[in-house]
Amino acid sequence: MQAEPANLTLTEFRVLLLFLNRPGWVFSRQEIVKSIHGENYQVTDRAVDVQIVGLRKKLGEAGDLIETVRGLGYRIKDVRRGD
Repeated sequence: MQAEPANLTLTEFRVLLLFLNRPGWVFSRQEIVKSIHGENYQVTDRAVDVQIVGLRKKLGEAGDLIETVRGLGYRIKDVRRGD
């Protein structure tokens, strides 16, 4: 079975890359914004949530690897460790 390409926006791609570089690491919404857009970029927490929802949808079944860590933020499961 061949995977279908996901047509990600630049922001979605950067969020995914951030997660993949640190699997299992929990990123707060502010850390995500700072890593993607820089120090003084103003965005609401809800905007980050919308990006995550869109990313999960576009990744299909693989989107289930992105977890919400209640009260903290988001992470991608580290399948090597079983997170």
